[in-house]
Amino acid sequence: MNIGISRKFDHPLLRKYTRLVHEDLSATYSRDLNKWLFIAPIIGVTTGLVCTLIVRIILVWLWPRLRHLYFVHPLTIIPGLVIGFVIAGLIMQYCARDPNEHSTEEVIRSYHEHQGDIDMRAYVPKLIAAIATVGFGGSAALEGPSIYGGGGLGSWLWAKLRRFHLEPYDRRIMLMSGAAAGMAAVFRAPLTGLVFALEMPYKDDLAHEALLPSLISSVVAYAVLVSFVGAKPLFDFVGVNTYSRQDLLWSALLGVLSGLFVMAFDITFRRARTFMVQAPIPHWVKMGIGGALTGICGLIFVSIFHADIMPLGPNYGAVARILQSHYGSFELVVFGILKLAGTICSLGVGGVSAMFVPLFLSGGSFGAAFAQSVVRTPAVDLFGAVGMAAFIAAGYKTPLAAVIFVAEATGGHGYLVPTLIGAAIAYAVSGEASVSGDQRLHEGVKIAELWRVPVHEVMQTQVISIEASSSLREFVDSVTIHHRHAAFPVYEHGELSGTISLWSMGKVSPQKWAQTPVRDVTDRDVIKVQPDCDLTEALRLLMRQRAQHMLLVTSSDGKLEGILTKTDILSALHSRPRNGNSSVP
Repeated sequence: MNIGISRKFDHPLLRKYTRLVHEDLSATYSRDLNKWLFIAPIIGVTTGLVCTLIVRIILVWLWPRLRHLYFVHPLTIIPGLVIGFVIAGLIMQYCARDPNEHSTEEVIRSYHEHQGDIDMRAYVPKLIAAIATVGFGGSAALEGPSIYGGGGLGSWLWAKLRRFHLEPYDRRIMLMSGAAAGMAAVFRAPLTGLVFALEMPYKDDLAHEALLPSLISSVVAYAVLVSFVGAKPLFDFVGVNTYSRQDLLWSALLGVLSGLFVMAFDITFRRARTFMVQAPIPHWVKMGIGGALTGICGLIFVSIFHADIMPLGPNYGAVARILQSHYGSFELVVFGILKLAGTICSLGVGGVSAMFVPLFLSGGSFGAAFAQSVVRTPAVDLFGAVGMAAFIAAGYKTPLAAVIFVAEATGGHGYLVPTLIGAAIAYAVSGEASVSGDQRLHEGVKIAELWRVPVHEVMQTQVISIEASSSLREFVDSVTIHHRHAAFPVYEHGELSGTISLWSMGKVSPQKWAQTPVRDVTDRDVIKVQPDCDLTEALRLLMRQRAQHMLLVTSSDGKLEGILTKTDILSALHSRPRNGNSSVP
């Protein structure tokens, strides 16, 4: 009976369709997606627990007490901030290899330059320094330590889980998945965490490869955190959720103004950051100076307005107060300016965090003032939301995350269209200016612009050549063992006659090298280009079928001026700077 059953299941049609099903499943899971169903939740759980601890320390134990002290005794603001900043500075100076590399900048740089590898020896000290920076009142919030905390865990877990068929490039994916999880957890906004992490490395593109694991890790990290602190939106406010066509036009204008303002802020921050990084003084002294200047910004506002908000600390409660209370327009504008000034003083000197919330909060205050003084409408929360999205989009070059964040974090889903208009326009108006010095334009954009670069700017001018009368043995002994090139120009009687490649030498037996002259294997069908030829055309010539290893760059009279290879073009793509794409720490 068993034999009969076996024969029944061995039917040709069954074998055929079993094979087809196997092929379909193999194609469906060709990217090995199933591994992320196991690994991404681990990233989410660990990141959620770390973010929960950070939230508890800063928002429950540290900042509420200091905020109360600063309001009751304003003269304690400056010494309190100096103490916190000096602690952070000492930690970074003596526990981190580079005290100027941390938070979102370290994650972005690791993604682009270190294959997602983060040095975990300074992981805990940097988190403590971030807690000191934010918890003592620095103009920053929890997104910095949370993004770094999640990104670092993702990178570290790659080394621990390599036996689960992880490839080297998966480390970058796990880095961004951890960053997404950190953002999703700390703001209780999983979709924001996902989109921000995908937008963060680039100014004009997404890190597409991290989509699925970032989605899973964000949702899991969010679930872990809300199980401890609850799922209420972080900046919950309820607006009228209606708007007119005129409101859309006003939103566009607010986007233009926000883009211009944030562009100036981005440039100012980057210059201040560069100056402080290069300043020849100890890092903890820089931090002490920054703490004093940040404290002055807070003291000025508290002393003038006696309000229940101050431009210091994570300041999450200020969002609802700005959008629901009736502060004067002048008071709101001063608050926004001092908040941004405090952010430059906090993070420009090396404070360990990021400025997502400072931009968010400043944009809300300017948007509310715009509604009161320019539009003259009671819908303050509408234009506050537009200002929030516009400032984030222009500052971090993350327009999608800006709009989604406003919707998720505030509960104002009815404002998606106005905030999208404001964010898109602010993003465009602000150009390539960004608060991040490590964000990049996608490499595809660089390749498209090769037509602007002439060959003579990147060609090799120190050319190693060989005489056609030399033997292949002389060529090997005198040239190839000292210079690692794939091909070399060949001269005969002072004239450029062609090239010889290592591949063409393989046609001749090594025993005959001493008797075979170079001219016998010289490729005379060489491609010559003028020095003013653009790199797009040069790349096309090098990439065509049966292309040569190099192009010979000759003058109009046939004189060799240099050579060009694909490696030269790749080096030019890597090193050639673009507007707003400096590598300042």
